[in-house]
Amino acid sequence: MSLDPTDTTNGPMREVVSRWKAAFDGHRPDEMAALFTADALFQGFGPEVTAGRDAVRAYYEAVTEDRWADVGRIQGYRIGDDVAGGFADVVFRGAEGWTAPVHLSLVLRREGDGWLIRAYHVSRIVTDH
Repeated sequence: MSLDPTDTTNGPMREVVSRWKAAFDGHRPDEMAALFTADALFQGFGPEVTAGRDAVRAYYEAVTEDRWADVGRIQGYRIGDDVAGGFADVVFRGAEGWTAPVHLSLVLRREGDGWLIRAYHVSRIVTDH
């Protein structure tokens, strides 16, 4: 995944997803939590929507260390100077061939000089309807 500094639409998404992937693959829950706003809404694979960095940290602490994420296509949008977001195709992978393809949806908010995740939603791709 390469970053294009002239990409004003997908740029924030690519930048945040790149940091998210590095923290996820490295199994660094504190770093993951720091990617989110203090009031972030989070919907992972669990049944409940959670909120805040502590909930995000707890979620990623529970992820086994043998998991990593492959990121595919990223599409982004901007709303003014301080709001962005988009979608990414992600395949979570693990030991012994475990896979979980998902669509990752993010809403980003600029805080200071950087972008943080305000809303995170994973939608598992199921092909056998």
